Amino acid sequence: MFRRTFWFTAGAAAGVWATTKVNRKLKRLTPESLAAQAANKAIDAGHRLKDFALDVRDGMAEREAELDEALGIAAPERRGLPAQRRLVALDGRVENQKQEEKHYGMLDNKHSYNRNEDH
Repeated sequence: MFRRTFWFTAGAAAGVWATTKVNRKLKRLTPESLAAQAANKAIDAGHRLKDFALDVRDGMAEREAELDEALGIAAPERRGLPAQRRLVALDGRVENQKQEEKHYGMLDNKHSYNRNEDH
């Protein structure tokens, strides 16, 4: 009797383990999960590419300084990257939107001004 109970319990535990394992694998193969995995890998690849580009830029600047020193050329004045105009444009747009909302009384209203939205 004890032997049957043991094997029954072992079989039930193996069945639960196998079912759980299969369900996890099936969830990983759903289209949403595959899309999320692909997006995460693309983001990681972008970060690695950005790090590589920054390393190359640093190496180029270092090598250029070495060559300038070896050739006796005065180092030119370093210019920084151009200002990010996009952020300024977006900030201005947000301010204009806030002024318009204040003018039309939309800030006090809990509903949006767009009547075509699905509610």
